[in-house]
Amino acid sequence: MCHCQSHNTGLAFRQPFHGQDMEHNSFKLPFVHLLCLLLLCPLVSCQLNYKFYDYTCPNLTKIVRYGVWSAITNDSRMAASLLRLHFHDCFVNGCDGSLLLDGGEKNAFPNRNSARGFEVIDGIKDSLEKACPATVSCTDILALAAREAVYLIGGPFWFLPLGRRDGLTTSESDANEQLPGFSEPLENITAKFTSKGLDLKDVAVLSGAHTIGFAQCFTFKSRLFDFGSSGKPDPLLDTSLLTSLQSTCPNQDDSDTKLAPLDSASSSKFDNLYYKLLLNNSGLLQSDQALMGDNTTASLVLNYSKFPYLFFKDFGASMVKMANIGVLTGQNGEIRKNCRLVN
Repeated sequence: MCHCQSHNTGLAFRQPFHGQDMEHNSFKLPFVHLLCLLLLCPLVSCQLNYKFYDYTCPNLTKIVRYGVWSAITNDSRMAASLLRLHFHDCFVNGCDGSLLLDGGEKNAFPNRNSARGFEVIDGIKDSLEKACPATVSCTDILALAAREAVYLIGGPFWFLPLGRRDGLTTSESDANEQLPGFSEPLENITAKFTSKGLDLKDVAVLSGAHTIGFAQCFTFKSRLFDFGSSGKPDPLLDTSLLTSLQSTCPNQDDSDTKLAPLDSASSSKFDNLYYKLLLNNSGLLQSDQALMGDNTTASLVLNYSKFPYLFFKDFGASMVKMANIGVLTGQNGEIRKNCRLVN
């Protein structure tokens, strides 16, 4: 059944730590339900709903949140890693937990030696198997873990319909083909988003996830020394940032895997400073700074730099859209017992 909270993708800054109370608000008016069926169900699978695990796994949110909190306490980078796992899962043949399977997508270029956090999902899955065996999909765990990661480091909380099931296959070639690249032009990235039912606004909003986390030097080093095979740095890159990055990432192969923060001002706090950096030509990745080269995305960057609440609201909405790409429901897929292996 399609529950009409699907439209409520805003944020709850004071979402209670216990249970799923904030996810239980439900409108009972038949007219509203009719609108839901007519307008929302094409966008959000009608198999997903906010009360999916209420009776079968009532402590789900608490267990996921504790697992994510423990992981972030031990490693502040883990929030960004879990968010990235969710993104990279959903963008390859839909949100089906396929990235969590050993082999396949894990070996694709965008994930190899960079995707991390799998052991966190494994730990949460183990806890859930004790609390409610063979009930919660790895895909739902990943979607919830990404939300909790953002929320626990100061970001928005979004209401998430549940009931996704786990896929049975994983493909290295599909991941290489479908994931947006760090040096792709904006039109290519937008086309990949559009193919998933997202739009140009979602590109600008979800790029804001780069307000946390780090990137390996090889992903942006060409901007520092040989931009566009010119033998010179990217002329758009802020000079003080350029100097700093050239020190962190010298022009030699052994610096390729060194790390630099995507948001040099606050890499472990979810805020809107990423957009302020773009206005100052201080976006780390070429794909980040490219947002300033399009009138529509540049306008969104300006608005989000001024109004953090607007960014938080729109980020939650775009995350819900993304979390519903190509989901498996009903009898499709399975509920994995081990997130790394099909049953």
